[in-house]
Amino acid sequence: MKIRIRSGRIIAGGKLLSGYVYCEDGKISAVTDRALPFDLEYDAADGYLAAGFVDTHVHGGAGADFTTCTEEEAMRAVAFHRAHGTTAMLPTTLASGRERTERALNILQSARNRGAREIAGVHIEGPYLAPSMAGAQNAAYLTDPVEEDYLALLERFGGFIKKWTYAPERDGGARFCRALKRYGVLPSAGHTAATYADMVRAFSAGMRSITHLYSCTSTITREGGYRRLGAIECAYLFDDLTAELIADGRHVPPELIRLAFKLKGAEHIALVTDAISAAGSGETAGVLNGVPYIVEDGVAKLADRSAFAGSVATMDFLVRECVHAGIPLPDAVRAASETPARTLGLKKGKIEAGYDADLIIFDENVCIKKVFIGGKEEENR
Repeated sequence: MKIRIRSGRIIAGGKLLSGYVYCEDGKISAVTDRALPFDLEYDAADGYLAAGFVDTHVHGGAGADFTTCTEEEAMRAVAFHRAHGTTAMLPTTLASGRERTERALNILQSARNRGAREIAGVHIEGPYLAPSMAGAQNAAYLTDPVEEDYLALLERFGGFIKKWTYAPERDGGARFCRALKRYGVLPSAGHTAATYADMVRAFSAGMRSITHLYSCTSTITREGGYRRLGAIECAYLFDDLTAELIADGRHVPPELIRLAFKLKGAEHIALVTDAISAAGSGETAGVLNGVPYIVEDGVAKLADRSAFAGSVATMDFLVRECVHAGIPLPDAVRAASETPARTLGLKKGKIEAGYDADLIIFDENVCIKKVFIGGKEEENR
């Protein structure tokens, strides 16, 4: 069936266009102002038509935690985020033992096979993280890379694991990083106390991502008066690094959102929710993989309020916050769709012929009105 979506506000290529987006066999077949044959038409009216959001770092939602959930709970969390414009995601596991991680990946893979098409793969966060930068990660699980464990996961779930967050300073010879590259996994530096030397070694081995910039990422330190760059400065210094940004106005305030976009550009910023199970659930307290947390001021915090414990945001909320911070809407949308999709090699995130027809329609306030996956309208609930 040939689908046509009419819009006077198509966000494509960093610009606003007027015309039609044609979809066939799950792909975008044409973006044009010409009237072509079609079988079914949708009219975006005065709404914006954009590529669906791609969230590469999300721990759960609607009361479900991707590290410990059942298939049904996983599908509920996916549906919750889809209603907020996320058409592709990497459910993200917390630092855990190998058995728990294996169970989580099995559940998530089964959920995808049962119809959760939004699951584009998984993101493993930890357990090879820095204790000093643990944040809400359970320090009991943190360790140096264990080759037997990570190779077993890579061999069993090859192609499904898309991204893995680790602390480069714990991977002295960059052996883990190189293994990730061999298996087609994106290495991402996060929960890290890395210095410039650590980051250079990891970058040389193929690390091309920074996990939630400014959250549990090292900065300039002094040793005997000499200053050493950290992961934050390297994110700006290394042009080819893409930085995750939890642009919820809490983890990263508006002025820091503006700075990140000014220095990196939308082409190297990937908006991520880092949402936990409390997102969309109404929960005000809970336990995250053994770590107690509370929810207040629109964000999750450790129970002692010493640090954040993840967000309760959705991708549409992040785009709104970026716009409120002064980021042009096309740039905010690009950081929420095209950039994260490109880092994973997904044919998504762009309104361009040949790309997956994962599309959203939203209003002036970035409130989602319609969601299409593979050109098919999904129930927005």
